[in-house]
Amino acid sequence: MDEFILIFRHEDGNKVATPEQIKIWMKQTADWIGGIAAQNKFSGGCGLPFADAKVVRHGNVVADGPFGNIKETIGGYIIVKADSIDEAVEFAKGSPVLQGEGNSVEVRKIAKTGGD
Repeated sequence: MDEFILIFRHEDGNKVATPEQIKIWMKQTADWIGGIAAQNKFSGGCGLPFADAKVVRHGNVVADGPFGNIKETIGGYIIVKADSIDEAVEFAKGSPVLQGEGNSVEVRKIAKTGGD
């Protein structure tokens, strides 16, 4: 079984949800992750707050970020165990992130390192 990272992309990171919207989304996300965990396929993950972010570019140029030059932001990720990328994609399809127009979930296989 392989591990896959599901990366949550928000089309416009400058939009701010209301506290009520955040509470609903967090409950939906917890339920969705709970369903994956119930199958023993959840490996971990976390949200990525928009505050206290920096981007380091070539030449060690440091900028406030990640909002400087991009419209899309990464809001978080989870890592799942799956037999195939297709199974990982099925997990991604259930993500509450997809309720936001323009949002997406990128699914990538995690490369094995070492003696695996």
